[in-house]
Amino acid sequence: MAANLAQRFARNAVAGAVEPFKILFTQRTLLRLLIKRDIVNRTAGTILGGVWVLAQPALQMLAFWFLLDFVLKVKFPGQVPFLNYFLIGMVPWVLIAEVLGRSMTVLAEFSPLYRRSVFPLSILPVIPLLLAGLIYGTVFMITAAVLEGLLSALFAVGVVAALLVWLLPFCYLLAVIGLFVKDIAQVFPFVLTMAMYLTPILYMPEMLPEQFRGFLALNPFADIVALIHAVLQGQPFTAGQWVRPLLLWGLCLAPAWVLFRRTEPHMREAL
Repeated sequence: MAANLAQRFARNAVAGAVEPFKILFTQRTLLRLLIKRDIVNRTAGTILGGVWVLAQPALQMLAFWFLLDFVLKVKFPGQVPFLNYFLIGMVPWVLIAEVLGRSMTVLAEFSPLYRRSVFPLSILPVIPLLLAGLIYGTVFMITAAVLEGLLSALFAVGVVAALLVWLLPFCYLLAVIGLFVKDIAQVFPFVLTMAMYLTPILYMPEMLPEQFRGFLALNPFADIVALIHAVLQGQPFTAGQWVRPLLLWGLCLAPAWVLFRRTEPHMREAL
C-alpha cells in the first residue's frame, strides 16, 4: 500500500514538473499572444507604450536608491553596502510577490477566454510567471550589473530561471485556491506583505535577536533570498537553505498538478 502510494506520488510529481514545460512548448504561440495582449492592455493609451512595463519597476528601484542612499543614508555592518543588499533581495521579492499574487486571480481574470469556449486552461497559471520573469528578470539583471558587475548579471539570469521553476507548482496551486476559495484571495496581499517583513531583505539575519533566528528556517522565502545573496554577493549560507526550498518544491509538485487537473472540469462552474 505504502509503496503504491509512493509510486503514484512520484509519478504525479514528475508530471507536475514535466507537463507545464510541454504546455510551454506546444502552446508557445498562444502564450506569446496572451502575454503581448496583457502588455498592451497594461499600457493602452500611453505614449511610450510597452516601455512602461520595464520603466515602472526600474523607477521604483531608483526611488529606493534615492531614499536609502541619499535621504536616510542607511549603513550596514559588514562588507556589503545596505543599498546593494536591499536591492539584490528586493527585486526578486517583487517578482515572487507579483507571481504569487496574480496567480490567485489569473483564472478569473482570463475567464472571458474560456467561459463559453474550448480553451487550454492549463496555460493560464504560467502567464503571470512568464510575464513577471520577463519584466523583473530584466530589471534584476540590470540591477545586478550596476551594483555587482557584469559577471553578476549573468548569474542573475540563472537565478531568475531557477526562481521561476521553483515558483511553478505554487502558480497552479494558488490559481485553484484563488478561484474556489475567494476569501483567501482577499487576505493574500496581507500575507505577502507580512512574508516580506519576515524575510531578511530590509535587514540581515544576524540583526535578528538570537532567539528568533531559528524561525527563519520555517520561511522558505528567507532561504531563497539568502541563496540569492550568496550567489550574487558571496554571503554565507547553510546546506539547509538549499535543501528546504528543494524539498518544499518537490512535495508541492504532485498535489499542485493533481489538484489543478481534477478541478479543471469544474472551473467554469466556479466563475
